[in-house]
Amino acid sequence: MAKNRSHRMRDLVWRLEAFGWDLIAGAFRYAPIDGASDFGGWVLKRLGPLTSVHKTVLRNLSLAFPEWDEADRRKLAVDQWENVGRMAVEMFMMPRIVADPSRIERVNFSRVLDLALHGKPVIGITGHFSNFEVMAAALLANGLEGQLAYRPTNNPYVDARIRKSRLAYGLKLSVTKGLEGGRELMAHLARGSSIGVLIDQKYREGPAIPFFGHPANTQPVAVRWALRFGLNLQTMSVQRVKGARFRVIVHDEIVIENTGDKQADLEAGLAKINAFVEQRIRERPAEYWWVHRRWPDAMYKRTPTGG
Repeated sequence: MAKNRSHRMRDLVWRLEAFGWDLIAGAFRYAPIDGASDFGGWVLKRLGPLTSVHKTVLRNLSLAFPEWDEADRRKLAVDQWENVGRMAVEMFMMPRIVADPSRIERVNFSRVLDLALHGKPVIGITGHFSNFEVMAAALLANGLEGQLAYRPTNNPYVDARIRKSRLAYGLKLSVTKGLEGGRELMAHLARGSSIGVLIDQKYREGPAIPFFGHPANTQPVAVRWALRFGLNLQTMSVQRVKGARFRVIVHDEIVIENTGDKQADLEAGLAKINAFVEQRIRERPAEYWWVHRRWPDAMYKRTPTGG
């Protein structure tokens, strides 16, 4: 009986959250793109530092930039909330952002489009840079078909809305969680379909690979697929140029060597991935998604927020 009440209460909370999502989506669906993005950045830059998540941000920055002055880290902790707020609002306007060719500058796109033209699948990897939704949308708009590997949100009603909104600009999502999700994505690769992976999410079961000098359990699936199918990894990033205008960059491939030592090859590939993500972050630290916990829980417990 108590268990049933708990399930009903959780379902009610989920439905209320989904209702709130619908209200926000309705408010921004037809709003001016730049004005709405500016508003989202302004709001989160002021409210974000008041939330409990701000402590995670401060700890992340202490782990990533121990050599910085504390005042500089605190300033960055506040500044990065602007990007979070902008992206939160831009999610509801992605079809309109993608439809405006002046909003997305594309750099080195021929590297992936040439592969697609010859029927070779691409394993694209990237991190939580700027508005990372723009990256997949820009590739799709240029004719590259594929699946984005992702972990669904806890709220199934909100997750259904996210899937629907992404389908509006052609983005198909494949769940990576569990054995069935991995098989689904491998089947797509086997058929020649491309895959995109946000590689910097926390993954408790992954190998501990250095990231900003600290061991971080790293999602191994992209390297495993590359080894299985004899592919390299195509690195990509996105930068915020101004407001809701972006530059999507296709970088050099990461070559995955297959020496026959599976574990050594896996860890070597993952080290290259983390080095790529770290380099992009250092170039534009205010545009990174510092709000998630990338390192093991024990590191956060012993890392002060400062002040």
